Amino acid sequence: MDQGERRHPTRLDEELLVIENPFYSPEVQGAYQLHSLGSFDLEEGGTIPDLQLAYATYGELNEAKDNAVFISTWFSGTHATWWQVYIGPGRALDPERYFIVVVNQIGGGLSTSPHTTDDPAIAMSKFPAVRIGDDVRAQRQLTQELFGIDRWALVVGGSMGAQQTYEWAVRYPDAVLRAAPIAGTAQNTPHDFLFTQTLMDAITSDPGWNGGEYTSHTEVAAGLARHADIWAIMGLSTEFWRSGFWKGIELPDTSWKTFTEFQERFTRAVFGAMDPNALLTMGWKWQRGDVARHTDGDLAAALGRITAKTFVMPIDEDMFFPPRDCRREAELIPGAEVRVLPSIAGHFGLFGFEQTYLDAVDANLRELLATEV
Repeated sequence: MDQGERRHPTRLDEELLVIENPFYSPEVQGAYQLHSLGSFDLEEGGTIPDLQLAYATYGELNEAKDNAVFISTWFSGTHATWWQVYIGPGRALDPERYFIVVVNQIGGGLSTSPHTTDDPAIAMSKFPAVRIGDDVRAQRQLTQELFGIDRWALVVGGSMGAQQTYEWAVRYPDAVLRAAPIAGTAQNTPHDFLFTQTLMDAITSDPGWNGGEYTSHTEVAAGLARHADIWAIMGLSTEFWRSGFWKGIELPDTSWKTFTEFQERFTRAVFGAMDPNALLTMGWKWQRGDVARHTDGDLAAALGRITAKTFVMPIDEDMFFPPRDCRREAELIPGAEVRVLPSIAGHFGLFGFEQTYLDAVDANLRELLATEV
């Protein structure tokens, strides 16, 4: 080949773009399916030429299609925690009563993401910026195309999933009968923006990140460890650490005797398995979550659009979505109620460490689902 001649990418080149990571396999996350939305234009101006959304369903959609529940996922999370912790017979989210759909975030590791696409135009560092609104538009398109669902009995999500829940309720008020944002806000705060930036900087400051062009997440191990350490400080409450609650948490094939061993074998192990660019894609999105984009920056006007019966559900020890922030927003939502959830774990209470937390979530969701709208 002449020096100036350009070689067209081959299928082998495309395969080399995809980074295999067992953390995102069905064996780890549970079964899921992929659905192509085709070319999908993003709010920031980019395009994903073939957007594949990863989703999982539980239960059966009835003929009237009035038993549908939608769940969105949080930062670093997938559908896995929902089916492991929140969904089950006899629970509020009972697949014997409801048809439950969980859709994984764009760029989050299972749906089209920087390390999973074989398209060189958007792979790795070239992946376009994605907003919360992009996820919600894509979720609506998927659920209409596959299931013909135009209205949800309930939309629920935690943390970044709460951001998406608010986006659903503001963007598509007629489609959401009930909403339950858990441990999250409709408009991200300056504190959360700065916090998320430290999480992102922890990754990008690792030379192994290489401007987003690493060949394995293990090359960014130091950055992922620093990322995990920040979560250990802010994701878990001061009382979680002081009380020794961590001593009673059990995981298969691992144990710990000291809080530093817990940090190493739990938080570092969990985040160390993830893809750095996926975390960065979600982090950028999280920072800019804001339903007031629909109303020229007027948050009251945006939340005033919500017609869903809404239970706002902060966690009492959450250090970056504290109840006071959630209460301020709830006051702007017609008919909203605040239901504070108890968890010594703080924001990581979302993982369901305590039965008292799970009982409170179930009680609130049962009451909400039983409310006539």
